[in-house]
Amino acid sequence: MKTGTEAGRLLERIACGESGALEQFYEAFHGRVYAFVLRRLNNPADAAEILNEVMLEVWRSAARFEGRSQPLTWVLGIAHHKVLDRLRRAHTANHEEITPDIAPADEVSAVEALAGAEDAELVRRCLDKLTDSHRLVVHLAFFNDLSYHEIAEIVNCPLGTVKTRMFYAKQVLKRCLAGQRPASL
Repeated sequence: MKTGTEAGRLLERIACGESGALEQFYEAFHGRVYAFVLRRLNNPADAAEILNEVMLEVWRSAARFEGRSQPLTWVLGIAHHKVLDRLRRAHTANHEEITPDIAPADEVSAVEALAGAEDAELVRRCLDKLTDSHRLVVHLAFFNDLSYHEIAEIVNCPLGTVKTRMFYAKQVLKRCLAGQRPASL
């Protein structure tokens, strides 16, 4: 594992068993990982638990980080798989979909920028119309500011699939927002 970034160097130190490096890594990434998980599960307690599981996995597998992706992409990939595991275990008989929170109050401008709408509730209703896989790529792209390549790594699917999901998600959002805006807009 050879990396040039500060976070990459932290992972190298974690791989050598330095607990102080894990603390620094946690400080650098816990907020983004927690927000990502919370958006998927909409449950703060579960999000906190999965955050801990992710950091434990970082401790155990830091030596496997090869530096082919950014550390944030790598750690969000771990988080994504932990969320999927949790959703599989909690999957109910009626196949209810878990609806994630759109964004904490301090990220309202990101929601507005996403849709170009003044009403975050309108955006929330339109995002709710997306399938989970489409909503996930929108969240990763717009709320985590990740590239399509990074999203493909996190969700473990081809780049073309991510682009297709984003294309269809944008189409659904565009139609929904256009259909629900007042005529004066």
